[in-house]
Amino acid sequence: MNNLIQGFQMVMQFDVLLTILLASIYGLIVGSLPGLSATMATALLVPVTFYMSPIAAVSAIIAASAMAIFSGDIPGCLLRIPGTPASAAYTDEAFAMTRKGQPELALGICLWFSAIGGIIGTLSLIALAPALAEMAFKFSTFEYFWLALLGLMCATMVARSSPIKAIAAMFLGLLITCVGIENPAGAQRFTFGLPDLLGGIEIIPVLVGVFAVSEVMRAYQAKDVHVTPPRKFGSILKGQWALTKSHPRQQVRGNIVGIIIGVLPGAGADMAAWISYAMSKRFSKTPEKFGTGHPEGLIEAGASNNASLASGWVPSLLFGIPGDTITAIAIGVLYMKGLNPGPTLFTEKASSMYALYIVFMLSNIIMIPLGIMMIRSARYVLFVPRALVMPVIILLCAVGSFATGNNLALVFTVAVFGLIGYFMDKNGYPVAALVLGAVMGTMVEQNFVTSLIKSDGSLLPFFSRPVAAVLAFMTLAAVLWPLAVWLRRPRAARA
Repeated sequence: MNNLIQGFQMVMQFDVLLTILLASIYGLIVGSLPGLSATMATALLVPVTFYMSPIAAVSAIIAASAMAIFSGDIPGCLLRIPGTPASAAYTDEAFAMTRKGQPELALGICLWFSAIGGIIGTLSLIALAPALAEMAFKFSTFEYFWLALLGLMCATMVARSSPIKAIAAMFLGLLITCVGIENPAGAQRFTFGLPDLLGGIEIIPVLVGVFAVSEVMRAYQAKDVHVTPPRKFGSILKGQWALTKSHPRQQVRGNIVGIIIGVLPGAGADMAAWISYAMSKRFSKTPEKFGTGHPEGLIEAGASNNASLASGWVPSLLFGIPGDTITAIAIGVLYMKGLNPGPTLFTEKASSMYALYIVFMLSNIIMIPLGIMMIRSARYVLFVPRALVMPVIILLCAVGSFATGNNLALVFTVAVFGLIGYFMDKNGYPVAALVLGAVMGTMVEQNFVTSLIKSDGSLLPFFSRPVAAVLAFMTLAAVLWPLAVWLRRPRAARA
């Protein structure tokens, strides 16, 4: 009890509270800009944390990352341009609601269920940290391979068009991850003698290109100049409590998936959002409504990505192993401030741990009022003719992609993938499947090759280990289920 009181006293300092507020506003702004991800928002904060107290420094990382993950939904909903890779999983769904004249409902769902998911994830961090960390340590490269492959199978589940086109787009995304020397063999692949391709193709420029630049190209071809008729937003949270009561299964399932995915090192909010959205469509009673502005998938994916953000700190705090790129940055800040991750952190500095728990809860609570303010500010985008908005979007895309690696080649990468995304969308190939392949491809290849090295080329451990066997069954079922459904149809329907 004394540790809890001391934790409250640490957080209730003026500098800590001011840091949480300013970092939250900063995270909301950065996350909503195309090309500036939650990871970049966190990384840009590190130099500022040098001059902060330990609790204030870690609070800045927590608040900024939580806000950035949510605010990536705002441009995705209003302009079909996801602000973060996690938002890309359900951008089409949110934008479809905007086109139906329900932008405040879509953004309200993203805000409300992200906040609840973050709170649930924090409770899991408090109550289940040792158990979740022990579970994560049972995962080896064999299990990670099946988990990443299961994530890839989501490409066929989230696609509204032909599954064949979705798989083709996913393979194009996998091809993107093959470029460069960042592979288990360290061999040059598809570099064509260009030094800028040796490090591979960054995921952020790909994401910005296929969604943002291609959307600009489509906007200039469209006859309408507004997404929706100019009007004031209604209540952002209106109807959210009713959705909470009517969709408890989706919310709980999203929270559970987010917590489990988040605690696995290297997975993170991106994979959690994709898998949750795909699961929502798979188990829905009305899967045909997905992609037309249906709230079900938004609820599950929104609850999942922020839940994974909190649970991703479990391996980071207990063992110093990053759950994702954000916690990898946070670990450096923890060491710099003398809060060395490890089991002793929970015993020798228990009051500091309670302070971090309180910061997590506080960040997700203030996300609601700050998020409403951000949404109401962003709504003015809908009032401006798209012919005027799009040049600004292009400028933000160029600046954001250049800032990713301070390399002009990344700007050309955005342009190239803008063209690719435009022609894919025009011909019915889902760009979301391409992004999914680009996000998961490296994880699949590295874990597969590492596993084969461990097993001396044998495939048996991929199926003989208990957890790997369960994941293998789930993956193969995801592959074969659509085929089984197709074979059960009458011959005329198949034709």
